[in-house]
Amino acid sequence: MLLEVNTQNPEKRKIKQQAELLRDGGIVIYPTDTTYAFGCDMYNKHGVEKILAIKRMPRNKLLSLVCGDLKEASQYGFLENSSYKIMKRCLPGPYTFILKATKLVPRIMVTKRKTIGIRIPDNRIALDLVEELGHPIITASVRLEGEEIMGEPWDMHERLGHLVDSVLDAGIILPYESSVVDLSGDSPEVIREGKGDLDFINDL
Repeated sequence: MLLEVNTQNPEKRKIKQQAELLRDGGIVIYPTDTTYAFGCDMYNKHGVEKILAIKRMPRNKLLSLVCGDLKEASQYGFLENSSYKIMKRCLPGPYTFILKATKLVPRIMVTKRKTIGIRIPDNRIALDLVEELGHPIITASVRLEGEEIMGEPWDMHERLGHLVDSVLDAGIILPYESSVVDLSGDSPEVIREGKGDLDFINDL
């Protein structure tokens, strides 16, 4: 299903429908502020395993959660005062922050280092989906092994429609991955330079 969604004021009926798909173990391709992403309900093991299979990702690969705000993020990743200040400064925005995972994170998603990626994208559709679902969404960019990240919803629907339950059409997104910063150690460590400005690291 290819479903056009208003980017500024997402239709509540459509968001509710997509949240139900996620609850039932479905996979939805949805927009963020950096790329289109595969999404599933973090508490639906079938959905998580399906994303891992589509992307051919090993089980110990870091997965990320899209949270609605920092209060919700703190339920799934341990936030020290210093980490909170950094994330408050940057979010919502094009960043993934790596935190030590709490016990609320399903075991299938936790790396050997017991960490989890946290995203709060500056995208109304993504945040409305999380709010309607009532808890975070697993997120992984729409990139297949050996290929570039996809940015055209109709192309994704044509090529991946048989693997997912829905593709939300928010127009073309020129894909530019999030900046990844590891906050799970003693000091912030830049893992990947992406769309998010990392100059703030020098000010710490």
